[in-house]
Amino acid sequence: MRAWVIIILLLIISLPGLTQNFSLQDPQENFQATIGETLRIPIKIKNTSEKPQFYVIRKLQSDLSSTQKGYFCLDKTCLESGINEFSKRIEPGETLQQLIYVVEGNMLTSQNSIRFQVFPKSNPQEIEEYAVGISINEKSEKPALFQSKDITINDVYPNPVQDQAFIEYRLHNEDVKAKLVIHNILGKPMNEFDLPTSETRVKLQTEEFTSGIYFYTLYLDNNGVLTRKLIIRK
Repeated sequence: MRAWVIIILLLIISLPGLTQNFSLQDPQENFQATIGETLRIPIKIKNTSEKPQFYVIRKLQSDLSSTQKGYFCLDKTCLESGINEFSKRIEPGETLQQLIYVVEGNMLTSQNSIRFQVFPKSNPQEIEEYAVGISINEKSEKPALFQSKDITINDVYPNPVQDQAFIEYRLHNEDVKAKLVIHNILGKPMNEFDLPTSETRVKLQTEEFTSGIYFYTLYLDNNGVLTRKLIIRK
């Protein structure tokens, strides 16, 4: 009897779909965009198995209008609009970082949603769904803090800040490396935040900072182009 119990348990453990061989990293459920803006949705997948695997990312459905188009891009290589499936080999322990789903076109004021499926090609039953909501808003009248051919960036908010603050930006040039560096009043760097092309907002974590006056500097290709005051109050 004991032997049968062990055999049954081994069979259950070996059933496909019960062992998760991947995970979605930092999934964001809601996105905001303004009218006429191109939206980039990052899809980060980590291979948690012990062997290389091909993973399939499939767009299931969306309620975007006919004037909008969506397509997958990996780094700077994009598929044609209308191709709703993307596949990529990922090594054990590796996280696919550069994959995004781009939505562009006549972005009207509305609420929209898109659903994706992610699964290993070798085991289509091991499916995880990823649903995102998209809010299209009127263009903000808030003036940009800094604008150039490479980037448009707004001021930090809230300021003063307790634990975390946000900065909205739009990187226009994919070849430019942008980052923010927080430093104290003596100029000592305290933290650094990359500004990837695939995102439009960065969260500044300040929990480990003591109360006081700090500064944040915007760097483009390691050249400081803007410095502003950041007040932290605990």
